Amino acid sequence: MTSGETENQTNVQEFILLGFPGTWHFRMALAELFSVIYILTIVGNVSIIALVGIYPRLHTPMYFFLCNLSFLEIWYTTTCVPKAIGVMLGTSQTISFTACKMQLTFSLAMGSTECFLLAAMAYDRYLAICHPLRYSTLMNSTITAQLVLVSWLCGFLAISVLAALISRLSFCGPNVINHFLCDIDSWIALSCTDTDLVELVVFMLSIIVVLVTCAITLVSYIFIISTVLRIPSAQGRQKAFSTCSAHLFVVTIWYGCLIFLFVKPSAQNSMDLNKTINVFSTVAIPLLNPFIYTLRNKDVKEALAKALNRM
Repeated sequence: MTSGETENQTNVQEFILLGFPGTWHFRMALAELFSVIYILTIVGNVSIIALVGIYPRLHTPMYFFLCNLSFLEIWYTTTCVPKAIGVMLGTSQTISFTACKMQLTFSLAMGSTECFLLAAMAYDRYLAICHPLRYSTLMNSTITAQLVLVSWLCGFLAISVLAALISRLSFCGPNVINHFLCDIDSWIALSCTDTDLVELVVFMLSIIVVLVTCAITLVSYIFIISTVLRIPSAQGRQKAFSTCSAHLFVVTIWYGCLIFLFVKPSAQNSMDLNKTINVFSTVAIPLLNPFIYTLRNKDVKEALAKALNRM
């Protein structure tokens, strides 16, 4: 990096997040909604981790994956939502250059990790439903731990390449971000240096991380659905379809958001539309996941009932 680029980079010490447009009452109502959803998200995901830790019956590969997903969702939503609430309240609209870069990097890394985890969970369900007799051999505790470890490593290593590149971008002003969080499109739009390489890396990583894991997840569910269709009992088919459709609904929303936001050759989407899509990925999905994946499950309902009775 040249001395001129270093000097330019120090011109912007902080960014201003605009959040959502509208009246004061609208922003207050939105802040209250975000706060309620955030609290429910934390309580729901912490409850899942606690239940799985307490009850030995839930010490299975599926719930180990769910614990990791819940742990990830807690940090993923915490990276974005509390700051967004401060922006909407007007009490914390500025964010330092370093904090903005960290928020961007960690949100991308955890979003990437979630893609790998969802693919691993879909593969786990495929083995459990399509190969039930061999499931305990194909998905033992060692393999489960390895899949989780690989998911976390791949998620963070993939984004480390992008993090190194965005750290070299220079910002000469303006410093206003039309968003409630620091996102990659805003950094590309505000940078006063060439961003072609960054845009290319974002596009390539999106293809590798988002589309590949999405394909693995969808193919797994296709095999699951084809197996479910062969269940002789109508009640059994209905129960299996009910569970699979709920999982598939959340997965579709998640990947739909990511494909819209990232799988494009350049930062072409409007920031207002990006904000709306980001609400689903950073606020709604972390709330839906614990309820969709667990509260429809008989074992979790029984464990939750026992925990409530003890209390």
